[in-house]
Order: sequence, then structure tokens, then C-alpha cells
Amino acid sequence: MDKELIASRFAKAAASYEEEAGVQRQIACKMAVLLASHVRTENRPKVLEIGCGTGVFSRLLIGLLDPAYMLLNDLCPGMQEQLKDIVNDRIIFRPGDAETCPFEQMNELYDLIASCSAIQWFGDPDAFFTRMHRLLAADGLFAFSTFGNDNMKEISSLTGQSLPYFSPEELKMKLAGRYDLLYISEERIPKRFNHPKEILYHLKRTGVTGIRQQPWTRARFTRFCDEYRTRYSHQGEVILTYHPVYIIAQKKRI
Repeated sequence: MDKELIASRFAKAAASYEEEAGVQRQIACKMAVLLASHVRTENRPKVLEIGCGTGVFSRLLIGLLDPAYMLLNDLCPGMQEQLKDIVNDRIIFRPGDAETCPFEQMNELYDLIASCSAIQWFGDPDAFFTRMHRLLAADGLFAFSTFGNDNMKEISSLTGQSLPYFSPEELKMKLAGRYDLLYISEERIPKRFNHPKEILYHLKRTGVTGIRQQPWTRARFTRFCDEYRTRYSHQGEVILTYHPVYIIAQKKRI
């Protein structure tokens, strides 16, 4: 993973993300609904959110949980500007790569570690899951959404580029040693566009173009659009598939 490229692309898309990222907002809302049935709200929890971005999921968590303390983390330092309406003395923003950020130095154990649409960008999710287990309080919850193998399958089939997505079964196996699985589900969300170029514009405005740098020549762009319309048109529109996976797990005492 080129984390500098990923950070740069998301930073450039920060101003347009919330307007463009309707599917990501839909996923965040579903995660919040799922958490509402699993989190005890009689005590104000300590929360760590990984990959907070512009704060779409963060604001839902704050409204749902009224946390006693919340640490927001994102790869992009510039996201602080997008979060200034919610950051205060108990809701803290700390930028950095969540795979290496020294959260342990905060000397906090969290009742909930949450993440929405971020873990697919990690180079070593197994090591990350292990670290999060150490940061959870006894019986703490680890709740996240990520994306499954069919995510943006149309793009990967035409470009050969894809993030290392995992199936629900693979994610179950990765979590099994340290967590008790409380909930898992998946869905496929088709997003419709009038033209393939709108799909590329959509991805650019959400920042989801940070896998590698490869310029679009006119010939490559034309070929991409022609092949996309040939293979993925439906009733005059073209389809982009999102494949979210939702997981809520509890820290296992080991």
C-alpha cells in the first residue's frame, strides 16, 4: 500500500466526499443501527474510531453513544478541518497510519473500537486486529464495515487493479482467535450512472483512486468506457457494485 498516495487522494477529495459518498453514508447509517442493538448505552463509553475521514460515521456515533471520551484517527492530517465542529476536550483527533500509530501511548482501553469503510486500505489486517484486541477493555466491542470480494468488480475486471478484499468467511477466520463474533452480514449495492466517465469522476470525488498512479491516456480512457458499456450496461445505465461487509465482535478473554 502506498499510504502517501492514499492520503493525498483522500485529502484532495475531502471537500467533495460527503456530497458524493452516498453509498458510504448508507453503510455508516447501517453500522450505527447495528451498534444501537449491541452497545449498552447506560454508561458513556470510551471510543476509538479508525479511519474517521470527514466524520460521517463519527457524528452518528457521537449522537448514538454520547461517549465519555472519543479518539478519532485518520491517515490524513487535513481531515481535522472537516471535524472542527465535533472536536473538543473529550473528542480528540489524532492523525496517522492506524497500522503503526502508537495508540498504546495514550494509556487508554476502549469500550468500543469502530471503523467504517477503512480497513480494506490496510496492508496487514491480521496484525491490526491483534493490536485492537490489546486496546479493548474487557468485553469491549470491535465493530467495523469493510468491503468483500465483489466490491467494484467492474473496475477491477477492466483495469486489473483492486484492493485486497476479503470474504466474510476469511474475515471470520482472521477474527476467530481473539474475538467472539456477534454479528456478520454482507450486501451488494449497485450504484447506477449514465456513463462510465461519471464513475471515474465519482471515485475521484470520494478519494477512492489511491491504489497506484497510472495516467489516463485518451486511448486508455476510450477503451475503458467502451468496454464498460459493453459489459456492464443495464437499461441504458452502467453499474458500479459496492459489496459492504458488516461485523460486530467482542473481545475474547485469552
